[in-house]
Amino acid sequence: MLTEHTIDKMQHMKLHAMAEAFSAQLASHDYAELSFEERLGLLIDTEHTARENRKLARRLRSAKMRYPACLEDIDFKAPRRLERHHLLTLGTCAWLTEHHNLVILGPTGIGKSFIACALVERACRRGFSAHYVRSTRLLDELTVSRVDGSYPRLLARLAKYDLLAIDDWLLAPLNAQARQLLMEVIEERAERASTLIASQLPIKNWHGAIGDPNHADAICDRLLHNAHRIEMSGPSMRKTKTPPQTKNQQKGK
Repeated sequence: MLTEHTIDKMQHMKLHAMAEAFSAQLASHDYAELSFEERLGLLIDTEHTARENRKLARRLRSAKMRYPACLEDIDFKAPRRLERHHLLTLGTCAWLTEHHNLVILGPTGIGKSFIACALVERACRRGFSAHYVRSTRLLDELTVSRVDGSYPRLLARLAKYDLLAIDDWLLAPLNAQARQLLMEVIEERAERASTLIASQLPIKNWHGAIGDPNHADAICDRLLHNAHRIEMSGPSMRKTKTPPQTKNQQKGK
């Protein structure tokens, strides 16, 4: 009866993993020779691990990555000027601690989005909050929030992420409203958190795509100051993949 009350209290305090581990200890003779301190330590370790795993799951859900990517799955053999040492160094996430930015450049299909998502995933696993978003989607959300009154909350949320990854950067020239919205997002994060930019547009063309010289100078200065760079080139990774075969093609083998 005392044991049941103890388990009920654990559940009430939301120590679910500890309660399950405690029940497992009681049901097994493997723990009989362990001291009280050792058995208690195992219970605490189980609860701690479960809570950390739940936190990680929440961070990964909040990240909303385009691909289920991780650094271990990146292909370094493909001819695209991707340096393994450089990318694995970024994988330590020291640049996030220092609030540095990262710019990933390269032609379409080269794998920028996958690498961006892999770095977002690594950030989440290292305990950082991160979020992935395409620039067009970001601008849509900002525009709608200005209309429905949620803009201050959205801006505050975007500012709180340790890492904000913006993909397809400057895919199309910006109008006056888009320039202002992006400027405010970047200004809120400048030197307080890290921003990852993935773009097929070379940096030398950013000013022209942003449009207004003053906004262009301000945006580029805040993004490129203390920014790490990954510049890739080569054929599209999509073209190197074998296309799926139709049933008729398979029958013809």
